[in-house]
Amino acid sequence: MKFTRRTALAASAAATTTAALAACGSSTGSSGGGGQGGDVELTVATFNEFGYEELFPQYEEENPGVKIVHRKAASSEDARANLMSGLAAGSGLADVEGIEVGWWAELLQYADVFEDLADPDVEGRWLDWKTEAATIDGKLVGYGTDIGPEAVAFRGDLLEQADMPSDRTEFAELLAGDWNTYFEVGRQFVEATGIPWFDGAGGTYNGMVQQLANPYENADGTPIPLADNADVKAIYDLLVEFKDISAGYTQWEEDWTASFQDDGFATMLCPPWMMGPLSGNADGVEGWDIADVFPGGGGNWGGSYISVPSQGENIEEAKKLAAWLTAPEQQVVAFQAQGTFPSQVEALDSDEIMSSTNEFFNDAPVGEIYAERATAIEVQPFMGANFFVINTVVADAITRWDVDGQDPDESWEQALAAYDELGL
Repeated sequence: MKFTRRTALAASAAATTTAALAACGSSTGSSGGGGQGGDVELTVATFNEFGYEELFPQYEEENPGVKIVHRKAASSEDARANLMSGLAAGSGLADVEGIEVGWWAELLQYADVFEDLADPDVEGRWLDWKTEAATIDGKLVGYGTDIGPEAVAFRGDLLEQADMPSDRTEFAELLAGDWNTYFEVGRQFVEATGIPWFDGAGGTYNGMVQQLANPYENADGTPIPLADNADVKAIYDLLVEFKDISAGYTQWEEDWTASFQDDGFATMLCPPWMMGPLSGNADGVEGWDIADVFPGGGGNWGGSYISVPSQGENIEEAKKLAAWLTAPEQQVVAFQAQGTFPSQVEALDSDEIMSSTNEFFNDAPVGEIYAERATAIEVQPFMGANFFVINTVVADAITRWDVDGQDPDESWEQALAAYDELGL
């Protein structure tokens, strides 16, 4: 689905000042498919922009007797509430349900009431990490739709002021390495120009923490005490060390949005869905580009699945539709319609993806770049039932010093106290 400001605000609050996972703006209401009547009526519940509107009439035409009714929630929050209510009640869900990647933790208790979608015909269709994230107790409970592989967006014109390479290939080579490399280059840039290197520590933390296999919880779901979480503390300390090169903005807030019209900062982490908000905020500003690089390797921010609840009356037909919607050919159509970047291996290699460019970002070959970034992802972080509450504690601590100017050590002590109050 395509992410925009509305649902990203909810993700912000939970995850890095934005924790994460997703966020998308959208339209409201429901719309039926293009068929007339039919022996089987299949309901499909989505939120925001999955890019399926053009696909439903095609499926009805290719499958006489099937009528699709589309339930499109106003936001991902509304969709999640509807899903959880239907699961608790044991009725009322659509035949096919859209699932955001961040909801899996809540759905663990309901894994037995989703159909196992494993099938030899779809084996190997998705990137491995996408499938693994939707496998619960040995069951494949979701077919992957879109993903959010991370790259780095940058202002080439500002880099030239620091005598740094503005060519996207040379810039990627400059940043090749770990987060220390990214920050050290940034410090050189700030010393040369006086312009901040990145938009804010909150958004940057989001990209860093999601490279950890177990950010806040062990594989069995037990929380890692924040006072003992060396990996998270190391990220926190590194951001503190380089806080002087942060612009100190909270993503999606008004000052962040306005900063794109000025020389607010030179770089920011950028999954494919962020291209829309960025280019919209920076409308009329020249110099933005995207580089095929991400500190520390690969990272993912956002993405969704579709699942088939066992309470439906047309389970086999629903499985068939879910498999068709997430086939490479259909996901290419969804990408062309709404920019939802596909998670299917064959789709990533398609001519339509590989030839995709973006005029605003200096005609960057964004399809090729993000396909490469997708294959660089090695882990999808474990997000158990406590991920969001713990992440919020850390994100709030970062905001206090990056945005509000509090002492970082004091803010961390406050975070430890807040964690203890969770009673985990």
